[in-house]
Amino acid sequence: QVQLVESGGGLVQAGGSLRLSCAASERTFSNYAMGWFRQAPGKEREFVAAISWSGGDTYYADSAKGRFTISRDNAKNTVYLQMNSLKPEDTAVYYCASDRRGLAVVTTTRSAYWGQGTQVTVSS
Repeated sequence: QVQLVESGGGLVQAGGSLRLSCAASERTFSNYAMGWFRQAPGKEREFVAAISWSGGDTYYADSAKGRFTISRDNAKNTVYLQMNSLKPEDTAVYYCASDRRGLAVVTTTRSAYWGQGTQVTVSS
């Protein structure tokens, strides 16, 4: 069982930046592809970004391209989401996900493991 704990959310003004972190309990963290999703009130959970087990491949939703960067540190069992140029429409609860089956799965809500989420609020 993989436990994921997100942190780094908060309130920021439009145009600002935040860096989210997701710490994993699994000692074989480097075997897992990792992803970030978000869910705004009244909306479905949507994919934001994902990274392969090695960090060599990344994938972004169109809404995140050019503004968000996903990265990972396998020595620290942690994945990050650097969010720049934030917009009010980025307001949501952000969730970390992991799956050994790779990017094809971790870019979807079929991912095996999920964190509890961290709130990001962007004021206009």
